[in-house]
Amino acid sequence: MTPHDYDYLRALLRKRSGLVLSAEKHYLVESRLLPVARKASLAGLPELVQKLKSPGSDALAIEVTEAMTTNESFFFRDKIPFDHFRNTIMPALIAARADGRRIRIWCAACATGQEPYSLAMALKEMGGAISTRRVEIVATDLSSDVLEKALAGIYSQFEVQRGLPIQLLVRYFTQVGEMWQIAPEIRAMVKFRQLNLLEKFSHLGIFDVVFCRNVLIYFDQETKIGVLNRLAEVVAADGYLSLGAAETVVGLTPVFKPIPELRGIFSPAQTTVPNTSANVVDLAGVRTAAVAGANR
Repeated sequence: MTPHDYDYLRALLRKRSGLVLSAEKHYLVESRLLPVARKASLAGLPELVQKLKSPGSDALAIEVTEAMTTNESFFFRDKIPFDHFRNTIMPALIAARADGRRIRIWCAACATGQEPYSLAMALKEMGGAISTRRVEIVATDLSSDVLEKALAGIYSQFEVQRGLPIQLLVRYFTQVGEMWQIAPEIRAMVKFRQLNLLEKFSHLGIFDVVFCRNVLIYFDQETKIGVLNRLAEVVAADGYLSLGAAETVVGLTPVFKPIPELRGIFSPAQTTVPNTSANVVDLAGVRTAAVAGANR
């Protein structure tokens, strides 16, 4: 693969997915795109690039983009964000929505589904605290292939061993041969949709919690700012944004601010909003009370 071919692929991937490849990532491109070239009956990457440049190659460009999209995921990844979700975020939202309003959760770039299913299991484990509440989980990803796997909810022994507590494996999975399938009741809690984060997503509606973890690290600064600013348009004024351990909004945009006591969790810059059905809700107070309760 020539430097010119590599630069073409880098530009294509950045335009279609926001993925930024450094100059030394040739090995990654070759390992992921050679199978795509062979599937298309092409001799190698130079031929693949030539084909991509020809008219009518949109389907191939989609395959290339999906092959290069990082789909690393596992259950309860990094643990702390899920502790925050279970012990602080959900209690605060339940308190702020005493009128019974639906609570909406979005997992952006959900890959093969471990993250939204982890949230669904966490909700199930909350029992009576959440049993009477209407909760919706929407999970999206750019890749149709990983969404198909997520929808099926079937995972290998290796996949269920990564982060999933044994008691949850026993409670919510059924062994199918050498694989494990998550329970229908958990699968039914998640709605999967294909979505590119580079495009507008306001049509998804407003969410109380957005998990957009370990995604921004693959974008350049301009793309990160654009995604964060669009996320601010769909996060409720008293909602929460969860980012990956290596991600932050600090120095990028003022639309979100860190919640000091919740590492990796951010809130919209506005902290007090009117409640049309009751009195004004002091969200800072709600969060503080929830954190105090979780730490008792």
